[in-house]
Amino acid sequence: MSAWQISDEEGGVLAARWWQWALSAPDDVSPVADTTGAHAAWRQPDDLWFLAGTYGGRVVRHCEMPAGRPVFFPVLNVQHTKLHSRKPLSLDVTRAEAYLNGAPLPLREFVAPPFRVGLRMHLAWGLWSAVTPLLPGQYVLEIKGETAGGFQVDTTYHLTATG
Repeated sequence: MSAWQISDEEGGVLAARWWQWALSAPDDVSPVADTTGAHAAWRQPDDLWFLAGTYGGRVVRHCEMPAGRPVFFPVLNVQHTKLHSRKPLSLDVTRAEAYLNGAPLPLREFVAPPFRVGLRMHLAWGLWSAVTPLLPGQYVLEIKGETAGGFQVDTTYHLTATG
């Protein structure tokens, strides 16, 4: 397993797809609000596997995913509607890192092209990471980030790649 090489354009498109996936989930099955991993498989696309970010704080999730799919996930990200386009489209990041089975993963900054969720157009920015398709087995993915404003994420995924 290794980092998945993504162009800036492809990364922006994937970030938009990720946001459409995350924002379209009803609150009761939201992978982002999920604290256990029970909703990790909610409406996953067929060509890759998204892992959810969090609304901040410490979260430990356990989930199964199909082996053989690349994985794409945020470390820190932000979105807003185009109506509020005067908001900054970035975060003042003081710490951002991701590790798969203890090995550091590279992070990339991607800006999503404008995308639609429901009737609204959105803009998004983020620091993202991606992993080539996982072989069947057990993996631990750790995601840690912090902004100058004190927002923190500390997420551990215990992944089981099956098939």
